[in-house]
Amino acid sequence: MNDTWQYQVRINLDDTLAEIARRNPNDPALKPLVDVLARHGATLKCQYDAFAGYVAEAEEQGVESYPLYAWTKATIEIPEKKAKYVKAFTLYVDGDEVYDRAKADPLEADLRPLLNSQVIERLSKHDTNPANNPQPPKKYRS
Repeated sequence: MNDTWQYQVRINLDDTLAEIARRNPNDPALKPLVDVLARHGATLKCQYDAFAGYVAEAEEQGVESYPLYAWTKATIEIPEKKAKYVKAFTLYVDGDEVYDRAKADPLEADLRPLLNSQVIERLSKHDTNPANNPQPPKKYRS
C-alpha cells in the first residue's frame, strides 16, 4: 500500500447504540467508546446523517456543484440503505475526515478490544486510493 494515501476508520454500532450516538455521542452508554475516541482526538459522524447533510446542502446551494448528489440522494432514499447507514459511523480525527496512517493505525488498534463486546459490531479502515473505493454507477456519472 502506498504511504501517500490517507485513511479513515469506520465503525458500526447496534441499533440502540447507534441511535444514542446520533443524539448524544457523549452518553454514558458509550463510555468505553468515548474514552478511546477522546485519547485520539476523534469524533463520530453518522454516515446517514453525513449523506443527508450533503444532499440538503446540494439542494440549497445548487446540485450542479455536487457531483455525487444524485447517487447520494438515491442511496439514502432506499430503506435498506438507510437502515445500514444509520448504524455506520465515520471517525474524524482532529476534525479531519481522512488522516495519516500514523493516526489511523493506533485508533484502530485501541478500538479493536471493543469489537464484538456489545459496543462495536464492525470495525474497518479505508484508504483514499480510488481503486479501493466504490465509484458511482454509470447512470450517476457526469
